[in-house]
Amino acid sequence: MSLFKACDWWSATLGEGEEFDQGCLCVGDVDNSGTGHDKIIVGSYMGMLRIFSPHANKCTEVFGTNLRYICFLHLAVLHPRKLSVYAVFGTAGNVDHGDQYQLKLIYEHNLQRTACNMTYGTFGGVTGHHSLCIQSMDGMLMFFEQDSYTFGRFLPGFLLPGPLAYNSRTDSFLTVSSARQLESYKYETLAVSADAESRQDSDLPPKAGGKRLSPDWTFVLGEQALDVSVPSFSHSSSSILVLGERNLFCFRDNGQICFMKKLEFNPSCFQPYASDGTTSLLLGNHTNMLLVYQDVTLKWAAQLPFVPVAVRVANFTELRGAVVSLTSDGHLLCSYMGTDPSFFSTPKVNAREVDYEQVDAEMKKLHRFIREATRTQGRRLVDDCKEHLKLSLCKKISNNSCVGSTKVVAFSAFLNGRYPPADLTGDIIVSYSSPTGVPRVLQSRFSLPLALVCVPSSPAKNTKFKITVDTNQPPVDLSSIFREFSAKTEDKDGSSLAFQLLSGTKVTVVASKTSQRYRIQSDSFEDMWLVVKELLQRFDQHFAKLGIKDFRKSFSGSLPLQDYFLSVDHHFQLRVSAQQYQDLLSERAVQFRAIQRRLLTRFKDKTPAPLQNLDTLLEATYSQVMALAEAAEDNRALLEQAFVRLRSATHLLVLLMSLWQGLTPDQTAILEATLLPLLQDTPQLGWEESCDAAVSHLLRSCLSQSPKDQATTLAQTGGLVLGLPQDTARLKKHIALLCDRIGKGGRLTLASDANVQVPAQVQNLANSLSLSLSLSLSLSLTHTHTHTHTHVCAHTHARKKESAHLLFSL
Repeated sequence: MSLFKACDWWSATLGEGEEFDQGCLCVGDVDNSGTGHDKIIVGSYMGMLRIFSPHANKCTEVFGTNLRYICFLHLAVLHPRKLSVYAVFGTAGNVDHGDQYQLKLIYEHNLQRTACNMTYGTFGGVTGHHSLCIQSMDGMLMFFEQDSYTFGRFLPGFLLPGPLAYNSRTDSFLTVSSARQLESYKYETLAVSADAESRQDSDLPPKAGGKRLSPDWTFVLGEQALDVSVPSFSHSSSSILVLGERNLFCFRDNGQICFMKKLEFNPSCFQPYASDGTTSLLLGNHTNMLLVYQDVTLKWAAQLPFVPVAVRVANFTELRGAVVSLTSDGHLLCSYMGTDPSFFSTPKVNAREVDYEQVDAEMKKLHRFIREATRTQGRRLVDDCKEHLKLSLCKKISNNSCVGSTKVVAFSAFLNGRYPPADLTGDIIVSYSSPTGVPRVLQSRFSLPLALVCVPSSPAKNTKFKITVDTNQPPVDLSSIFREFSAKTEDKDGSSLAFQLLSGTKVTVVASKTSQRYRIQSDSFEDMWLVVKELLQRFDQHFAKLGIKDFRKSFSGSLPLQDYFLSVDHHFQLRVSAQQYQDLLSERAVQFRAIQRRLLTRFKDKTPAPLQNLDTLLEATYSQVMALAEAAEDNRALLEQAFVRLRSATHLLVLLMSLWQGLTPDQTAILEATLLPLLQDTPQLGWEESCDAAVSHLLRSCLSQSPKDQATTLAQTGGLVLGLPQDTARLKKHIALLCDRIGKGGRLTLASDANVQVPAQVQNLANSLSLSLSLSLSLSLTHTHTHTHTHVCAHTHARKKESAHLLFSL
């Protein structure tokens, strides 16, 4: 971003709902006033023509009329099926309404083909008037000399129209074809070539007496061109400028390249102009920047308030060298470079004697205030901020005053796919400075509403998976605790409620009318997690408001390990497929490079030998590489979804185990860190091997059956070499054993009950695990497209990784 901004001199907004492009703007003395002052001519795709004469303090619209056609303005107006040439006449006004202007039609041509763009010049060296060349959408160049149609020629190998320009120095036309190459056609070659009646005829052998049309020279750009310009400010300049999607090209008239400038941004438009006898260049890009180049040297950069689609240089009555820019939605701006001079002068200060006693009293007062603020550590300011400062995630906020102020920042959360996320919680952090300069930090956790990922639906009776939660209080009316879903439900007694997730899966909650139980059922095991979590949280809030302090909830059924293992196996199979695709891609890439080397050797040989079907083999190998790459990309997307669903299933299993055995929050945190050691899969480290190492550590430490195993495990400080396992049998066996030992009374602690000295790494693990519950929003929503820039996310993620790696090394 530039430190300087383009200084606004005059601006206007053109209509509402109109569209503009690079061909919709030009400048010139269109009314032939003779003053040399330019007017701005703008035509929109809605058929509206406007001519402006800008002044510093007012917006003067010289002329405005509706042409009823899409127009491309210069001195001619190009419609899809018509070419019209107009003249603008101005008459001095004798009344208060000012001057009067008229638009007079000189001549027009009805076109047989749909036009795309046009150019003009002295074709064939004719002097005294300009001719017009129109390129049609099907690749025909149509030539007009004043009110007469001259001839038309189809461009060979045409697919889509590109930019068109005329070079008067060589009497040739320049365009960029669909093959992404710059092509030059001389006017004489176009005139004497065979006349083709259709586009297909241009690629056939010429008829008798004709000559097949071919370019005089070509240059492969390797990218599509946005615009082509041939500056003609002086006879000494002989350059052709081409603006590509990523590069700026400069050629000589014979097709030799002068230079190529690689751009670090996406350009939107450009315009060459004369400056001190040299050719300079204005270039706009999609980062709202206006850059000034002289050859390949950047001379100036200025910030614009929008992305320009067209830019011109004009001379007005009060300003010469103004930059005229136009946006796609009709914002017209005249600006200039540089900075405005400051005419402010420092006023004289009346000298007065200093009252040293007053200064000394003020200094003592400030010292006393500083000591009091340091002693209280800014607690009162922190409390005031907790009361009055409301902030949301994803925004960097600068707020000088904190006490008594309110700042609300909205943010958006996007799903990574059509499947529910594994968590809806996030963290927010606010950093500020107290009046004494002491930095302060506030942190809080928030939850996104469940209604973002599901909608109310009709209850489902027959489902595959069911979970029953017991409580010690009478059944609750579900519609009273899910008010945002109860309005559209079909059940009026509040005993059942159904949620339909974005993936289409239904989750039904049924409250028993005779007991204190609630059944959650669905056809997807993983999708029940968010509903179960939300249900239990609202139970706690509901009974807390009623003043019931002994509310208890439990799970008395058998753990659904087999249902959970289905998610584990599905995730593992996708990881295996990803590895197989990677190996196959490596093999095909080696084969592809070997075939290329052989072909290159054949082509360099002075006595070429037969290719022996190497070209066919190269093409087949390339097709295999592309097919494998697409399959690997599809598998990657499925793997991301499978890992999110595996996280949901793991969260649900941990919740059921905590309800099953009444685990404390610390024990639940240890269990969650063990079964979810990673927040995402990587090719180097996956969930299966990480979870297996963590579960094995617990089985040999706090859940072991003999003190000997504990001492042996805690003494092993060497790191483990983790990799993709052969199958999931060992992992599932260890998870089942973990659940069995917890069910038999095993305690989850970071230090064993045996009299064994706990290594320092384990103590660090305890400190890390206490922070591992803080999950960032961007990670819990599985890499959503939310632009989050908070320090909390990075800090929490680092703590997670620290605890996970420490657990593996043990």
